[in-house]
Amino acid sequence: MGGKKKLGIKQMEKQQVTQDEAKAADKKKEKAGPPKERKASSIVAPDAKDGKVVAEVKKMNVLTPYAVATRYNIRISTAKTFLNQLESNGAIQLVAGSHNIKIYKPTAA
Repeated sequence: MGGKKKLGIKQMEKQQVTQDEAKAADKKKEKAGPPKERKASSIVAPDAKDGKVVAEVKKMNVLTPYAVATRYNIRISTAKTFLNQLESNGAIQLVAGSHNIKIYKPTAA
């Protein structure tokens, strides 16, 4: 009457292959090792009036908040305020931007 039908040879082979792939994937996950540790970003930005910092910033071709945040290991919000301070000091100038992101370049002088 009812009941589960027997699988065909091709279906049994396919089922075995998928089980073997699943076991191989589990072994790869075990060998992956410990997860990478995330470093906490600093909240304090470098001094915008420091000569060394300004010289290092001027070496960069394009300045975005993400580039500055990764370079100095600070938060992006802190990098935005840092770039605003540099712009008010005259070390960099705004090239383009919207309310989401602003792109700066170092001044020639």
